[in-house]
Amino acid sequence: MANIEKGPADVREALFGGEGAVKVWNLLGRQRAAPFTAVLSCELDGKGSVGAHVQQADPEIVIGVEGRGEASINGEWHPLRPGDVVHLPLGSTLALRNLEDAPLRYLIIKARGA
Repeated sequence: MANIEKGPADVREALFGGEGAVKVWNLLGRQRAAPFTAVLSCELDGKGSVGAHVQQADPEIVIGVEGRGEASINGEWHPLRPGDVVHLPLGSTLALRNLEDAPLRYLIIKARGA
């Protein structure tokens, strides 16, 4: 498979009631890669946040790539740094916050449940 060009980002302001912007790139594009439904490269503004939201369609994992942030899973905060992985089964609640002035970069991988 060839390298994927990220192209322009989908910029989402105050996502789920958070603060700042999140730039999102869909790395799958129009490709099908079952059981995966999305592979997203995300960049959260410095000191930004993503508000709490429930995983309703697909379970997912969040992988820290760059920066220093925190992920709240069902109200409990955990570090989100390069290499950290957060598992979110269906029905769980996620919120994110960036603890630094520089962007927080992370991947979101969604897959169909069993």
